[in-house]
Order: sequence, then C-alpha cells, then structure tokens
Amino acid sequence: MLITLPISELVPGMFVDSVSKQFEGVDSIKIKTRGLVRDKSIIKRLMSEGVQELLIDFTQSDVSVPTKYQLKPDAELVTKADIKPKKAKIKKIISVEQEFAKATVSYDQHNRNLQSLYGDVTSGLKMNIALLDDIAKDIVSSVFRNHNAMTILTRLKDKHMYNWRHMTNCAIFVTVFAKYLGYKENIVHELAMGALLHDLGQAKLPQGIFSKPEKVNKLEMQAIKKHVAQSLGLVKGEKGITPLMLDMIVNHHERLDGSGYPRGLQGEKLSRPARIMAIVDVYDAMTADRPHQLGDEPINALRYLLANKQMFDSELVQRFIKCLGVHPVGTIVKLTNERLALVTEGNHQNPIQPKVKVFYNAKHKHHVTAKDVDLTSAEHDLKIVASIKPLDYQLNLARLLKEHLLV
Repeated sequence: MLITLPISELVPGMFVDSVSKQFEGVDSIKIKTRGLVRDKSIIKRLMSEGVQELLIDFTQSDVSVPTKYQLKPDAELVTKADIKPKKAKIKKIISVEQEFAKATVSYDQHNRNLQSLYGDVTSGLKMNIALLDDIAKDIVSSVFRNHNAMTILTRLKDKHMYNWRHMTNCAIFVTVFAKYLGYKENIVHELAMGALLHDLGQAKLPQGIFSKPEKVNKLEMQAIKKHVAQSLGLVKGEKGITPLMLDMIVNHHERLDGSGYPRGLQGEKLSRPARIMAIVDVYDAMTADRPHQLGDEPINALRYLLANKQMFDSELVQRFIKCLGVHPVGTIVKLTNERLALVTEGNHQNPIQPKVKVFYNAKHKHHVTAKDVDLTSAEHDLKIVASIKPLDYQLNLARLLKEHLLV
C-alpha cells in the first residue's frame, strides 16, 4: 500500500519509496532517498534537505498504516438515522472496445502534438508544458478507464516517427505499470509527465544522428548522452515540474550496477520511479521500429530485462511482465490449432494465458469469423505457440485493430 505522508508524520520503521515534494529553493538535483527509515537522524537529515512529502510503501514497512489513513470498516460508516449516508462512487467498467475508439483518436492527436512540440524545441522555441500536461492527463484518464486500449496502440510502428511515439508510448507504459503497482492517480500523472519529458532533450541535438539508417558510432553516442542535461535544462524552472519528474529525467539511463550515465549511480541511490522509467524506456526502444533497426518482439525485450538483473530491478521487471503479460495486448499470436489471434486482455495471475480474439487460419491463410477466446478456460486446451509479426502473413495491424476493436 502506497501512501503520501508529510515529513512531520514520518517515523522510524517506515519504508520511503520516493520523495514526492521537496522545497523548490534547493538549486541542486533533488534528493532521491529510498529505503527503510531506521532512526530519527535520517528524518532530521531529510528535513534539512527540504523534503516536505514522501511516498511510503507500507508493504515494506516495519510499522502499520497510521489509523487516519486506514480504510474504515463498514460498522464505522453507519450514520445516525436522520443523516443520509453518502453514496459510494462506483466507477463504470469500460470495455476495451468502448475505450479503443476514443483512445485511437487521442493517440493520433498526441503524436501529432508531440511532433509539433519536438519541432518547436529543435527550432529553439519555448516548450509548451501545458500541452504535455494535457496529454499526460488524457493518457492517465484513458488507462484508468481501461488500461488495455492505449496499450494496444503502442504496438503500432512507424520508424520515421520514433522520437515522439517513444514519448507517448513510454507515458502509456509508465501509467499502466504505475496503476498496476497501486500508485494513486495524482502520482501516476507525475510519472506520466516524467515519461513524456525524459528524452525531450534529444530535440536539441543534431537530428541526423537519430535518422541515420545504421547504428550510431562512439562519437555520436557521446553526443546522444548529452540529451539528459539538455532535457534538464529545458524543464528547470518551469512551473509544475516536480522532483519526481526531475528524478526520472536525470536517472532513466542509470543502472543498478553503476554502468549507466550520466553519473554512474548504483543500487539504493536509484529511486523506484527512476528504476521504472529505465525498464519502460528500454522495453519500448527494443520493441519499436527505428531508422536503424526493426522492433523486436515483446517477449525478447522482456527476456533481456529479466536476464540483466545486475542492471535492472529484477522484482520490478517480474512485476512489469505480470502487468503487461508475456504477450502484451495488441500482439498477434499463433495458437496450437494453427489459428492466429489478437491478444485483447492480459492475465495478471498467469501471463502466458491472456484473452485473445481468433481471426485467421494460418494453415490455409485466410481470415475466419472473429471469436473471443479465454485461454484459461477449461473448455479447450489451446496454448500460444509464438508471437507473430504481422508482415509474416501480410497483415496490416492498424487495419486489423480497427476491424476487430472499433464498435
């Protein structure tokens, strides 16, 4: 359970996940403490650093949730006879098909707006923070209505639009993952903003580096590494930029073993948001089409993250896999009955058994009447054999999504 507390309520035994608010007058890079508060001296140090609010993870704390933050039992909600009880807010469940129509329009609009903003920054014009804030709010709202719709759209590829699609996709993945981890909606919005901003400094670098059809050389890589400082320079002093966002911008290329950049931080010096951003950044970069490479399949990107435990938080990687699934929504998979299916809903309990929509006979190479199938059902013994690239069967993924998900 994650709860934001003021520094005045911090006590020994609480586990600090991240600093959510710090005195803005501190000119240096904000503090990124994460770990168990063992004694009062740590609290005094945090106060001296200007920390005002912290995100506490009570699942890792040695103390219980303070009474005022605990959910009240039903008995305590009973009011006097003459007082009308408040109706509990019931969030309407939106199907993936219902949300997909709106998400499709939003996703295209966000990419166009980010392309324009990216161009403005490249030209030296002032960055529009309000636009980014609106995009973050829209992504978070969509994900909280139905987390699958926006995630499906991240499977669409365009190597000529990678830079701004990467911004959008990272914001979507971070939002979906943060919601899965239990973060409150206001914190999820901050995380989404951090994801939108994390690579924006690349717009200040020579754009030929990013459009060349072959891998960058060592000299070009040194130039690319400067995007972290450029991103920081773009947002510093802007209204609404929080320490959490700065943390994600500065540290998303750092690695647990100290092999990252720009400062070679390692271990506990890296906050949870920075670790989340590192995972999401690498995952989207590996699975997207770019000028110098075709995107890899999600399962291979997840294997890479899982295999490199020295660089990425292995617990978070495992939870990321459970969140997205081994075959994320929007992926085309081949089943044991020689049918192709579109993954439409993940399975957090068993990531290899999602819900799918069967639409194609791979043996005879023709479309079939679409049918929704839950791979956990005892009515059949269907399993996923492999993920499939749409072009292997001359399938247009964008058209396929519209045919089967737009209602």
